[in-house]
Amino acid sequence: MPKLTGDELEAFLDERGHLARIGTVDEDGFPRVLPLWFIRDGQRLLFTPREPAVIWRNIQADARIGLSIDEAEQPYRKVTVQGECIVVHPPGEDDQWRDLYRAITRRYTSERFADLYVDGTDDQPRALCAIDLDAPTTRVSTWRMPLPGEDQRGVWAKRYYRPGTKWSDS
Repeated sequence: MPKLTGDELEAFLDERGHLARIGTVDEDGFPRVLPLWFIRDGQRLLFTPREPAVIWRNIQADARIGLSIDEAEQPYRKVTVQGECIVVHPPGEDDQWRDLYRAITRRYTSERFADLYVDGTDDQPRALCAIDLDAPTTRVSTWRMPLPGEDQRGVWAKRYYRPGTKWSDS
């Protein structure tokens, strides 16, 4: 399956409306995955768990997280990220980054609603968290469906085709 170039990855992550799905591990060992809003800041993806949220407790217990970001329309671009969550600001320091939270909210809502929402919830502490796409321990995978003119066998990575089958190379 074709991978996204660096420029394609940045463009995809900057498009409005794509939700990130974050994976953490609950205290009982079960995985938890939930959608959340994010924004790209250079090579960091920033997101904002609320203080009482289970994912915030999970991050505090184990900073290793997974993110999945994709789209429902062709070419079905997909990004997965595994790495360590960085706490940029713990809950209670919200005033220091409220404008950034407003920018995150505006990626997913109208400007008017974003202002109402941010101003109406400014007494609800949030953490500002990040995952650094360039960190040595971070793993980033990208892929998309083949575009017109590309080999359609690229719909799967070569390792998924059994030797001797119709679209395998052997």
